[in-house]
Amino acid sequence: MSLSNLVALPAADAALVARHAALRERTRAVISETEWALHLPYIDAINRLKKEKRAVILAHNYQTPEIFHGVADIVGDSLALAQQALNVDADIILMAGVHFMAETAKIMNPSKTVLIPDTAAGCSLAEGITAADIRLLRQRYPGVPVVTYVNTTAEVKAESDVCCTSANAVHVVESLGVDRVLFLPDQYLGQYVASKTQVEVILWQGSCEVHERFTGAELRDYRKAQGDVHILAHPECPQDVLAEADFVGSTAAMIHHLDAKRPKRVVMVTECSMSDNVAVNFPDIEFTRPCNLCPHMKRITLPKILQALQTGQHEVQVEAEVARRARLAVQRMLDIGRREAA
Repeated sequence: MSLSNLVALPAADAALVARHAALRERTRAVISETEWALHLPYIDAINRLKKEKRAVILAHNYQTPEIFHGVADIVGDSLALAQQALNVDADIILMAGVHFMAETAKIMNPSKTVLIPDTAAGCSLAEGITAADIRLLRQRYPGVPVVTYVNTTAEVKAESDVCCTSANAVHVVESLGVDRVLFLPDQYLGQYVASKTQVEVILWQGSCEVHERFTGAELRDYRKAQGDVHILAHPECPQDVLAEADFVGSTAAMIHHLDAKRPKRVVMVTECSMSDNVAVNFPDIEFTRPCNLCPHMKRITLPKILQALQTGQHEVQVEAEVARRARLAVQRMLDIGRREAA
């Protein structure tokens, strides 16, 4: 069954178009007329159903514009979503993101219903390491604390001392007051952290399938083709990419940087939808989009969100003891907070 057949909605009428006229104007540059006609009935139905169900939608920066701007109540990077999930006044949290994000929301909100529209929305980093791997690493490196990227499963978080995101990884490592740490699973973020601290960082060979595909040579070609262009890169990218960038930071830090610097022309070296979503709020900046798509993020669609709210699928569960131990690691991350310069 195609996505368009998951739910039956009427075509947009004049009243429906009028209700969402302001949103249409904001997103005109990133959502075509054809796409808007298809999305609008879903946007309207989802926003109505959220009120009926006392539901809140959290959406990651990599979600498509019709989700990010059209139906999300809270948007941000992994750290922002984890922080905001603690303060949600709702019965239902729907995560428009990948599975580990929904698990994290459930870990921090054990009494709330947490839904993810597609259970196959995974992550190459989360799939690249297991709880058993960490137990073996602890045997090999006794006494060395484990710092785990939030892009991991609940079971992996439960085996960790503290979690981090790209926004606070350096400060999390240094907060431990030790000479060396195990940093898991992203090797490129780990290399970036190692370049910013005197702490010895022992790496795992994981990587993000979106960011690892960029190359420094690719960015040099952009500069030649585009001339005066400002390049922003996510620290999950390889080191030769970061060396070519004008700014390196989390998705939230990229937004703050653009707001402060207001460059005329920008290349954002990250997931494709990030540029689209940011461009809506910076119409004065020209965005070049040499990006890569995250196939997992793109599994989340408006029809699937609507179906999840209508049916209560797919509810995320985390075993109580795993959740308890994982919550400790996540809470330590949240206590440190965002420590990233714009």
